[in-house]
Order: sequence, then C-alpha cells, then structure tokens
Amino acid sequence: MDNRLKEFQEGHKEFQKVKFKKSEERFKKLIEEGQNPKALFIGCSDSRVMPAMITNSKAGDLFIVRNIGNFVAPYNPDSDFHATASAVEYAVSILEVSDIIVCGHSDCGAISALFKDIKPTKENVHTTKWLELGRDAKRVGMLAYKDDKEKMLRYTEHISVVYQLDNLLTYPAVRRRIEDGSLHLHGWYYDIQNGNIDYYDDESCEFKALNQ
Repeated sequence: MDNRLKEFQEGHKEFQKVKFKKSEERFKKLIEEGQNPKALFIGCSDSRVMPAMITNSKAGDLFIVRNIGNFVAPYNPDSDFHATASAVEYAVSILEVSDIIVCGHSDCGAISALFKDIKPTKENVHTTKWLELGRDAKRVGMLAYKDDKEKMLRYTEHISVVYQLDNLLTYPAVRRRIEDGSLHLHGWYYDIQNGNIDYYDDESCEFKALNQ
C-alpha cells in the first residue's frame, strides 16, 4: 500500500478493532432495516468540519451532503447534473427526513474566495461558477463591514447560511413539506476555534447559541 496513506490504513484497523466491534449490532440493524436518518446535513467540504463529530451522531443519524461553501443552488429543473439538488430531493422525498440543517463555519475558504479576484480558467471553471452562489451574501457583507475585513468575512459566513435556507425554499418538495408541517429548516454556524454552534433564529433574525 502507498505509504502516504499509511495513517489512514492504521486508522481503519483501529476502527475495525474498536469502534466497529462496539457498534456491530447497530450496523447489522442498519443493513436489515435500511437507512432512516432524521436530518439532512448540508455542510462544507472543509476537512476541519466533521458533521458526525460536532453533533456526536451515530451511523444512520445523518444524511450528509458536503460541498464547497455549504451552498445550495436554487431549484433549476433542467437536464444537467445537480449533485446537491439531487441529494436534497432524495432526502426530502425518498428518505423523508424531518429536518434539514445548513451548517456554515468560521474561517471558510469559499467565503474568503468570494472577495478575491479569481479569473476562470480551464482548471477552475466549475469552482468559479459555483462561487457565484455566494454573491448575494458577499454584497451584504461588504455593505455591513466594508472597512473591517475580519468582521466582513465572519458576517458573510453567517449571512450566507440564511441565503442557502432561502434557496432550499425554491424546491417544490421542500416547500410542500414545510407547508404541511412535516419538514423544518435550520441554519447553523460552527466556530472551529471554540467548537461552538450558533443557530439562526428567524423570529429575531439573528444567530444565537445552540446550547443556551
């Protein structure tokens, strides 16, 4: 085996010996009954953000989608490939999750990239196109804190989560289930430095500590 992945190989051995053995019956049950996750978790691909770890969830609890910037593209019923959109539809219509969590985070590279002059090339054409999903949040961030870069970035990270919740409402299946009360949307913000999660309170239009 390639020695560059040696640490992962050793980690897998540890998983088999300890964690899998501890939860072996649960895994067998998940195979027999199929998956029945409570929530769809839409998070960033950032390697420092681990959904199962920060929620202390177990196998089968979360249906997880990760992408650059935890963005959700608005509903667009064309014939192109839509990875995040298909996951949303599958989670809502097939798995019938009761909750969707959109989780942004601090020090987000995607949000930081919004404020850089990145020219599209053959090697980054998909990335630059994807980052367009953050333009509205960027605009609000600049209006709020144009003279303080750090505050502008943190604010944009927060407000971007709210825009993704709005984009979720453009999906017919999501809208239908929200209207009948069987689906609930949640906006979270995870602070990598201190491990805290804030949630978006749509009544006060502000983020509050999840653990109060």
